[in-house]
Amino acid sequence: MPSRPLSSLLRRLLLPWLLWCILSGVAGASAPYPDLTTLSLEDLLEIEITTAAKKEQPILETSAAVFVLTAEDIRRSGASSLPDALRLVPGVQVARIDASKWAISIRGFNAQFANKLLVLIDGRTVYTPTFSGVFWDIQDLLLEDVERIEVVRGPGAALWGTNAVNGIINIITTHTRDSRGDLVSLTSGTEERGQLSLRHGGHLGSAIDYRIYARYLDRDSAVDTRGTDTADAWKLGRAGFRLDWTSSPIDDLTVQGNIYDGEIGQAYSLIPASLSPPYKRPFTTRTTIAGGHLLSCWKHRPSPSSEFALQLYYDRNERSDPVYGPEIRNTFDADLQHRFARGS
Repeated sequence: MPSRPLSSLLRRLLLPWLLWCILSGVAGASAPYPDLTTLSLEDLLEIEITTAAKKEQPILETSAAVFVLTAEDIRRSGASSLPDALRLVPGVQVARIDASKWAISIRGFNAQFANKLLVLIDGRTVYTPTFSGVFWDIQDLLLEDVERIEVVRGPGAALWGTNAVNGIINIITTHTRDSRGDLVSLTSGTEERGQLSLRHGGHLGSAIDYRIYARYLDRDSAVDTRGTDTADAWKLGRAGFRLDWTSSPIDDLTVQGNIYDGEIGQAYSLIPASLSPPYKRPFTTRTTIAGGHLLSCWKHRPSPSSEFALQLYYDRNERSDPVYGPEIRNTFDADLQHRFARGS
C-alpha cells in the first residue's frame, strides 16, 4: 500500500503556503509569453527544437513531421491538464475515458495504454512497462511551467528506443530564470471541484535560479447516460522544485524533483457465473497512488562544436489497485552523450 505520510506532508506544504500568499497579497502572475504572431515566416522557421535529432536545431532543418505547442497556445486554449492541451496537436488522438484516464496515441491504435508512443518530461520517460503505456493520471504538471511541447509524428526508435515507433511527445518545462516571482492559481466548478496551484521562483546570487511549487486537484466523478454516478472521482496532491545553476559560461546544472500522493475511483463490471440477467454486475474500488522523482542534468560545452551531457534520474511509483494488486516500481536511469563536429 502507498505510504499515507505523503498526504500529511503535502497538507503541511500547501496550507502554510496558501496562508502566506493570502497575507502577503500575492497576485497570480507568470513570465510573459512570446507573441508568435509578431514573428515573420523566416523567424518561425528558425524556432529551435530538440526532439527530432536529440539536439537543438531549427525546425526548418529537421526532416521529421514536427509540431511545437507553445506556452502561449496552452494559455489561450484554457486547457486544465496535459491531455487537454494535446488535443490541439494535429495527428494526436486524445480520448477521455473517465475523470482521470485518457487514451492518447499517434497514428491510430488508440487505447488507454499506447505501447508505440514515447512520452518524455524534461528528458525523463514516463512509460510504465507493466501496463505498456503512460498513466496520465499522475502526469499533472503546472501548465504555467510548460515552455513547449514538441510532438514528432513518425518513427524515432533509432534515436529514442523501442517505444518511439509511432511518435514522440516531449514536454519541456521553463528555465527557472523565466519563472521568478509568485504565482497563485485557483479554479473551482461543478466537475472541476477545485484546482489550486502555488509557485515561488527566485535566485540565489548571480548563478543559481530556483522555483518551488505545490498543486492540489479535486475532480468530481462523472455521470453516465443513465444518470448514474460512475464513482471515478480523482484527488491528487503534488509538490516539487527545480534548480538551475550556471557555474560558468560552459557549464549548466539542472536538479529537479517532486512528490505526489492521491486517490482515484475505479469502476469495473463483474461477469457472474450464472448466465442470467443481469449479465454484468458493476462494482467500484479506490486506487491509491504515490511516488516521486529526482533528476539531475549536467551540460558541458568545451567548444562551440562539442558538448557533453550527463543525465541521471530516479523515479518511484506506488500504485495499489484492489483488482490488479499493489505495485511498487523503482526506476534508475543514466544517459551520457557527447556531440562533436567531425574533424574537430
